[in-house]
Amino acid sequence: MAGTTTGIPTNVTQRSRAKGGIGESTLRPDGTLKVTGEFAYSSDMWHEDMLWGQILRSTVAHAEIVSIDTSEALAQAGVYAVMTYDDLPAPMKYYGMEFQDTPVLAHGKVRHHGEPVALVAADHPETARRAAAKIKIEYRELPLVTDEASATAPDAVLVHENRTDHHAGHVPHPNIVHRQPIIRGNVEEARKRADVIVEGEYTFGMQDQAFLGPESGLAVPAEDGGVDLYVATQWLHSDLKQIAPVLGLPEEKVRMTMAGVGGAFGGREDISMQIHASVLALRTGKPVKIVYNRYESFFGHVHRHPAKLSYEHGATKDGKLTHMKCKIVLDGGAYASSTASVVGNASSLSAGPYVIDDVEIEAIGLYTNNPPCGAMRGFGAVQACFAYEAQMDKLAAKLGMDPVEFRQLNAMEQGTLMPTGQPVDSPAPVAELLRRVKARPLPPERQWETTAGADVRALPGGLSNTTHGEGVVRGVGYAVGIKNVGFSEGFDDYSTAKVRIEVINGEAVATVHTAAAEVGQGGVTIHAQIARTELGVQQVTIHPADTQVGSAGSTSAARQTYMTGGAIKNSCEIVREKVLEIGRRKFGTYHPAWATAELLLEGGKVVTDGGEVLATLVDVLEDQAVEVEEEWRHRPTEAFDLRTGQGNGHVQYSFAAHRAVVEVDTELGLVKVIELACAQDVGKALNPLSVVGQIQGGTTQGLGVAVMEEIIVDPKTAKVKNPSFTDYLIPTILDTPTIPVDYLELADPNAPYGVRGIGEAPTLSSTPAVLAAIRNATGLELNKTPVRPEHLTGTL
Repeated sequence: MAGTTTGIPTNVTQRSRAKGGIGESTLRPDGTLKVTGEFAYSSDMWHEDMLWGQILRSTVAHAEIVSIDTSEALAQAGVYAVMTYDDLPAPMKYYGMEFQDTPVLAHGKVRHHGEPVALVAADHPETARRAAAKIKIEYRELPLVTDEASATAPDAVLVHENRTDHHAGHVPHPNIVHRQPIIRGNVEEARKRADVIVEGEYTFGMQDQAFLGPESGLAVPAEDGGVDLYVATQWLHSDLKQIAPVLGLPEEKVRMTMAGVGGAFGGREDISMQIHASVLALRTGKPVKIVYNRYESFFGHVHRHPAKLSYEHGATKDGKLTHMKCKIVLDGGAYASSTASVVGNASSLSAGPYVIDDVEIEAIGLYTNNPPCGAMRGFGAVQACFAYEAQMDKLAAKLGMDPVEFRQLNAMEQGTLMPTGQPVDSPAPVAELLRRVKARPLPPERQWETTAGADVRALPGGLSNTTHGEGVVRGVGYAVGIKNVGFSEGFDDYSTAKVRIEVINGEAVATVHTAAAEVGQGGVTIHAQIARTELGVQQVTIHPADTQVGSAGSTSAARQTYMTGGAIKNSCEIVREKVLEIGRRKFGTYHPAWATAELLLEGGKVVTDGGEVLATLVDVLEDQAVEVEEEWRHRPTEAFDLRTGQGNGHVQYSFAAHRAVVEVDTELGLVKVIELACAQDVGKALNPLSVVGQIQGGTTQGLGVAVMEEIIVDPKTAKVKNPSFTDYLIPTILDTPTIPVDYLELADPNAPYGVRGIGEAPTLSSTPAVLAAIRNATGLELNKTPVRPEHLTGTL
């Protein structure tokens, strides 16, 4: 043992901490590659003898499939396979996250515009596209289900004819995916105490995740009859459980590896091309790559649920809320996806971050022939926040109160009971977040005289030279929201982490292996920071995510830092104790501190809590490696009662507040958001730079749905009218304002390091803050997102 005398290390003299631990703004290892265009995304994958897959999608929204003729496609040179429903390899031909209601390929009929009907594999992508276009399908169109009225009428057409799983009568109609009422207190009695009552009808448009990297992946058939699948996804093990049965393979023969992901935001939580590429690979015996173009991407993933929301609030003349009633109708589209869970979120969070003792809430999710909807950042809470924050402004105005002070008067705090009866048992600084955004200095008023130095580009529509300040007015608006963190309602939410420490080239090195999907949130950075902190090593290798390690759950619900971070911390603690036990066996007889002191791993050394260095990790480990793979769970939750909605359904809550400053050209109906300030409680900022980035990103998505983003579905045909980034607009750098961020660190005692999920909360309150500011500028009611020019000019 080099550097020791009679087994006692002699070259250890200085205590030092590993750099890049928690609390530091460590740079992302993939950051430079992404901004320089060198990062390898899933669409960049290549195999020497691979084929290209193409999906033929339905041109109508609801129709019986009378016949499919594939002969011309099969006859085209370069085509290796054409597959329809009858060609699928296993008896199981359906999949789904919560309900297995989605056919791999349409069977008997199609239920939405763009549904997959047939597959082609060819030696060139253009050959595959041309062959798919030669497949002849005869449709007999059926009546459409497009809204609540057509879905729930007594004689309604059934989207799924044989549905039998609607909660033993809890769901009153087969076209309702899920219904969640919440009843607490007595609204009728509380209404009598109200001095003012306000009502509102709100409409929230269908938003797309608009990730920049389209769906793509590569399936490679294996010698053992299985398949190796490289794909951009959010949840490897959920994919695996859906894919293996429809391939007719055991899960161990479907080996999945994360490929580079170009954004997700919920849109990759469901299956897209994974099964299609795999069945083509198994059919042809060759690797098959599928890459969607942007048009296909709009049909290939779920979207945010459009919603109709009806609210009633009451308050006393001194500003205290008395009661709330609401009904939330979420359009889930043709297949269930995660609609049931979105309904649970929307209902349980529909009262917002306020103290309201008496509530009557109902949320339902529909089956329709519109595009399927599922997970998107904010997951049901976004739509509710838009409505209840508009209600808060209405109440404040009717009472003659300042809108922020009214919210603060009714703000929940630690100990408040949610409408579900669950206590908020960690910090809930709602009033303080509002105080912080309100106290921030306002951007300076702009002078729009056409003088030298005036920059018309900062005006609404200024780049089009439409105005030089005429008719431009400023408005300020506020909003605050509450979002749950992690999976809820009794779901077995856990994550797995495999951690290994060994000596490589004379240095102690840690390897962290999880199945957590890195979709841009920065998990690869945080995971290394945790390992450095807990194991005291500088070098940390992040193993590629795959299904050769236990599930990490989905990268969604703002849960990965909490859950996989918690799993890594837990596994590191076990590894640390095993390392220390090795050290005690080796050196314990030479120094009593090995047995009597609290020992830590820091800077590649074993040290006492008083700072005395006992050994290096190299001396302790020598040629041994310590490896641990463990699951880690948060405290349990429970399902909401299906009649009353009561129950401890959520594990944690997060809070964010926004102040929006806008300028509106009232003549042209154009809006320029000048500033969108945010204050948010993050529990503990493990990486402050990443924290700010997450908050600014979520804020920008909320801005998008406020003023520009909406998938337009023709109500007469249920067809998508704008499946492109030409017609579906997202904020660019020219639309995005300054986003100052002020974060609090009020630790959640139940969470690892006290962390609080941060990725979703800013998406909630940014949208209603922008709408409130536009209302403040124009005096218009504006109960629909996104706000369009015609809404502001009266030309609708």
